[in-house]
Amino acid sequence: MFGSSNPYAVSGSRDTVAYAAVSERTAFIQRTYVHLGGAVMAFVSLEAVLLSIIPAEKIFGLLRGGYSWLVVLALFMGVSWLANKWAHNGTSRGMQYAGLSLFVIAEALIFLPLMAIAFMKSPDLPLQAGILTAIIFGALTAMAFITKADFSWMGKVLMIVGFGAMAMIVVSIFAQFPLGVFFVGAMIVFASAYILYDTSNVIHHYRTDQHVAASLALFSSVALLFWYILQLLMSFSQD
Repeated sequence: MFGSSNPYAVSGSRDTVAYAAVSERTAFIQRTYVHLGGAVMAFVSLEAVLLSIIPAEKIFGLLRGGYSWLVVLALFMGVSWLANKWAHNGTSRGMQYAGLSLFVIAEALIFLPLMAIAFMKSPDLPLQAGILTAIIFGALTAMAFITKADFSWMGKVLMIVGFGAMAMIVVSIFAQFPLGVFFVGAMIVFASAYILYDTSNVIHHYRTDQHVAASLALFSSVALLFWYILQLLMSFSQD
């Protein structure tokens, strides 16, 4: 849930998109964002199907007891690692798509309880969160492409912050205390930073045959941003 790993080619390598011909670079970026759009559409469609066929009481059962939610998070992290590994497979395109598909399915499943609660509060909340996510993502993407700044230096910082955030979540589950709106706000900033980081990597550091892996990284960050924007809107929504 805290952004994907980024095992792109070593910075400065002439195999990366920054050194590719303009036509090849443009094609790579187009493929990346087409795949991102496809992943988002697949996520929305799958989420709608799951919410319609799985009884609400079974969905809410995931939230009963913090320890069960810890198991869900642990499984999600394991699946995310596997999906990233597959998506970065340099020899099998089928394996890359399997990784992206697996990650989308995992995201749809872990979003189920949050989406169910959001729809109970107000059916408009997920749409509002989606619009805000799209606006922020668009602004950050434009910033990265206009400035062409290299934000790859943020990688280690984001990794450390991500581990810290996960530790806080685990402690809150064991201690049974809410992290509050300030934590949610901080995570929105964190997810936004990851979008800048991932977009910078798309511009500078991926190889031109890694569009599937690049789209997975962007989808991971967009999903994280959506997760916390939805939580923020829910915290302000009247029951």
